[in-house]
Amino acid sequence: MNTVVTSKEDILRASRELIRQRGWSAVNIRSVAAACGVSVGSIYNYFDSKAALVGATVESVWGEIFRRPEDGAVFGDAQACIAWIYGQMEYGSRQYPGFFTLHSLGFLGEEKVRGQMRMQQTWQHIREELCAVLKRDARIRADAFTDLFTAERFADVLFSLMLSALLRQDYDPSAVLEIVRRTLY
Repeated sequence: MNTVVTSKEDILRASRELIRQRGWSAVNIRSVAAACGVSVGSIYNYFDSKAALVGATVESVWGEIFRRPEDGAVFGDAQACIAWIYGQMEYGSRQYPGFFTLHSLGFLGEEKVRGQMRMQQTWQHIREELCAVLKRDARIRADAFTDLFTAERFADVLFSLMLSALLRQDYDPSAVLEIVRRTLY
């Protein structure tokens, strides 16, 4: 086996590919080293344990699924943003079968705390972005939000609907888009 040191991104790319081909159970230090064509020690240069490798892979998968689109206009329109998020959820489900379900069940035992932390960070980022989009969308009625019904609270409602859709594996945003139309425009 070649002992050439590879990059952290190469390791994560190989880990994501193993998941696509063989599922989450395929990710371990030896299989990733083999996929990268490097020694096991080369993987340990970047990750001190399987848990660390899996945790970084989880973060990498979240980053791939919800990477910012090239068309930034998506974040100026609430309906376009919601449709994009649902499309990304569908993409993530196809590329990484079971990923969302694993997270909803607490992910892997040894990586539970770090996995949940990464999931919460991603979810918080999505909620914050939804809220920002709701505040930026020029088409939303000026009186749509009040002291009681804030953009933050509506973003939480939308996010809850998205989580429910993830668990049901329902990636059709039409019902949520109708709620947004009737509530805000």
